[in-house]
Amino acid sequence: MMNSIQDIVVSNKIADAPFFCDLKKCKGACCTLESDKGAPLRGDEIGKIDNILNVVKGYLDEENIEEIETNGFYEKIDEELFIRSVDNKECVFVFYENGIAKCSIEKANNDGKTNFKKPISCHLFPIRISDFGGDVLRYEKFEECNPAIEKGAAENVTVAEFCKEPLERHYGKQWYNEFIIAIGR
Repeated sequence: MMNSIQDIVVSNKIADAPFFCDLKKCKGACCTLESDKGAPLRGDEIGKIDNILNVVKGYLDEENIEEIETNGFYEKIDEELFIRSVDNKECVFVFYENGIAKCSIEKANNDGKTNFKKPISCHLFPIRISDFGGDVLRYEKFEECNPAIEKGAAENVTVAEFCKEPLERHYGKQWYNEFIIAIGR
């Protein structure tokens, strides 16, 4: 089933599925999932990342910096943009803190060095946006996120609630409030 809020179609799984990241257990798996494509990237995010790239590189190890300098930080596959990954696994923007994969773009933002949080696809995870003549939001379930499902169930938090900040960032507070009312949360 789907809900439609201001022409944005939302899978009911986002409203119903429990989810609350548990980084201590998953170790930042969402940033290191093996795939031939990295996280989706919007065209308007390229310039924003370009503008902060030198700051962000300060958090990265040499291998990731070399990948960015040699091949760039994004790639176009079948007319879609994706963040480049290292060896089809870890995002080029990953750094490790206490054995946990974290985002160097977000870290630079949290440290007050930039005003860009991170790409919206990363911020919204585990929600993915598909374009079918308009945005369709769906919950993308990964086995690596089972600890988040368990924690969400234990704390009675759904994907919709866990992703409040990025949903408001992308669609606005009014949209989010309408969404929450529509799903009865």
